[in-house]
Amino acid sequence: MIRKILSIISGYAIFVLTSIALFRISGQNPHADPTIWFAVFTLIYGVFSSFIAGFLTRLIAKTTDLKINYVLALIIAGFATFSLFKTEGNHWTQLLAIFILAPASIFGGLVSLKRIKK
Repeated sequence: MIRKILSIISGYAIFVLTSIALFRISGQNPHADPTIWFAVFTLIYGVFSSFIAGFLTRLIAKTTDLKINYVLALIIAGFATFSLFKTEGNHWTQLLAIFILAPASIFGGLVSLKRIKK
């Protein structure tokens, strides 16, 4: 059980820290209107980091199903939903996290699971 909890914390930390790094390094305000190119880059970068977070979460937990990835996705989407209602400005980052990045973390777990089964 502790391994599963630590895996979720690790996966969420990967997701959050890579997101914070992107916005700090770029200087872009996550609640400001982005340029189309920055939004596309954020989408690609976010899907990649969410995929890695999901992949490593399932790998650390050493589970044989995707339940742990569903929990991670719910946490990602839950915090993004909370932020959606509590922040001002453009909500593009929260919507991206809810509808694309959270599911990408499940896909990362799926690939990890398929890789182990081979």
